[in-house]
Amino acid sequence: MARPAGTDSRPTGGYGRVEFVNMVIARQAGRREWISLAVLTIPCLLYAMDLTVLNLAVPQLSKDLQPSSTQLLWIVDIYGFMAAGSLVTMGTLGDRIGRRRLLLIGAAAFGATSLLAAWATSAGMLIAARALLGVAGATVAPSTLSLIRNMFADPRQRTVAVSVWITSFSVGGAIGPLLGGILLEWFWWGSVFLLAVPVMALLLVLGPLLLPEFRDPGAGRLDLLSAALSVAAVLAVIYGLKQVTRDGIGWLPAVSIVAGLAAGSAFVRRQRRLADPLLDLRLFRSAVFTAALTTNLLSFFVGFGTLLFITQYLQLVLGLSPLAAGLWMLPSSAGFVAGSMLTPVLARRFRPAVVMAASLTLAAVGLGLFTLVGPAGLAILVTGSVVFSLGLAPVDTLTTDLVVGSAPPERAGAASALSETAAEFGGALGIAILGVIGTRVYRSQLDGALPPGILPRAAAAARDTLGGAVAAVGDLPGQPGQVLVRAARQAFTQGLHAVFAVSAAVVLGAAVLAAIQLRHLRPAP
Repeated sequence: MARPAGTDSRPTGGYGRVEFVNMVIARQAGRREWISLAVLTIPCLLYAMDLTVLNLAVPQLSKDLQPSSTQLLWIVDIYGFMAAGSLVTMGTLGDRIGRRRLLLIGAAAFGATSLLAAWATSAGMLIAARALLGVAGATVAPSTLSLIRNMFADPRQRTVAVSVWITSFSVGGAIGPLLGGILLEWFWWGSVFLLAVPVMALLLVLGPLLLPEFRDPGAGRLDLLSAALSVAAVLAVIYGLKQVTRDGIGWLPAVSIVAGLAAGSAFVRRQRRLADPLLDLRLFRSAVFTAALTTNLLSFFVGFGTLLFITQYLQLVLGLSPLAAGLWMLPSSAGFVAGSMLTPVLARRFRPAVVMAASLTLAAVGLGLFTLVGPAGLAILVTGSVVFSLGLAPVDTLTTDLVVGSAPPERAGAASALSETAAEFGGALGIAILGVIGTRVYRSQLDGALPPGILPRAAAAARDTLGGAVAAVGDLPGQPGQVLVRAARQAFTQGLHAVFAVSAAVVLGAAVLAAIQLRHLRPAP
């Protein structure tokens, strides 16, 4: 097999690499690349599973390790925090040391740390293990996506490959709770972490045999201060946004967000001064890159924010068990997978702007169906979620493809990391902002519907969250408790309607952005 395109490129100033680009355009992916793509889906499945599988184990580990409420929150959140904060550093590191090498190092670290988490003997030990898992997991998305960028230079083939890549995350997120539930039926809570060990061992065996290696031969040394600033900026902002969602606006989340923005500003200024920056800001000079990245952020803003309310509606309004709620969300996952796999067909026939604008409009239709949901609207909710997922899937696929495709091949790792960081920021913003909107509407609707004579403690719990209202029924037996729960569920449904209406407006705005900024792009040849 010929030496992969990209290993012989030489910096010639800026991004002018005409000979290199022509060579890449001429190269078509063969059977080896498609087999390699199958290997790359292995860590993606596992990464998505690890984001969701722990939630089911919380009751068991709480009984065993007896963490404080603060420790329990860190056990759940630290994985996502560290993964998001490390993405930019890991993406750029892959450009320097090799994307395959970084992926295999991350796989080995992920497997070893999973063993540490499985047999954690204290809450502090589990928090530390989850933090290390997040750092190791941050190698997965940028390494795999940048390898796809180099293996599939043909735009049409790359769109198919990115569709498969995104589908692997969707499948992992869907089967994670199911596999976790099965394990927890028979084994202890640490067994959910052991899923990673055989999977990563398989990757360590197949990776060196099947995956090609790519790196930027002109890359300089890694700037550690820039890496520290990028981690601090992302961690602080996302932590602050999550605190706003959980506890409302206060001085702690405000200080955290301001500190994160200050670190981000210092990071940007430093990149402009460095001869070999950690993140090349010239990527943002591309209108396609910037528009695709922004649309990607907005799609995750809506996707994560609405998911927060859908899961609560299924369990707290309809009263479904966690397993039943997960099963009723499978049609939505199936819709997302179908939409992702349909994207390459659409991309060959229509311009990206047309596909994305139409898909976002379809997603808005799904959100419109959500606003018709009542206190007993399971059928409408499932139908709307399928329509919404079908619409959003091509957007996530095409924006990811455009982000990595519009960047030079030697910067694929950094571009991939930015795509994933935008997704993390979009998700955190959606949960925070839409969460605040839903909570405000819920409380305003509930204040005028509380039954007379309710205990102040029960009223305060009900005003806090819908879960608090359901729990307060134990203190209010009989008619007052039933009236309270009915009023709380109705108020939550009104808040849900407001959230979905705002989300529909955001999605339509994203459709206009994509239609205008990407209108000059032609269908894949």
